[in-house]
Amino acid sequence: MKNPPLTDCQTCGEKVRRHHLCKNCGYYKGRQVIDVMEELTEKEEKKKKEEIEKGRSDGPLNMENLSK
Repeated sequence: MKNPPLTDCQTCGEKVRRHHLCKNCGYYKGRQVIDVMEELTEKEEKKKKEEIEKGRSDGPLNMENLSK
């Protein structure tokens, strides 16, 4: 079996399957579908927002980019 084709999320740059929402930021085709910040603590929410913003400028979020 082959791996499913992946594309970059338009919002945060994370790799996602085609025609699926991004589990990192909760967006699908430029629209927010779920609120990923809803159940996070304030500290986790701040970190997640920083990751999403960094992903927009530095390319896709992955373990390599997060460790920088």
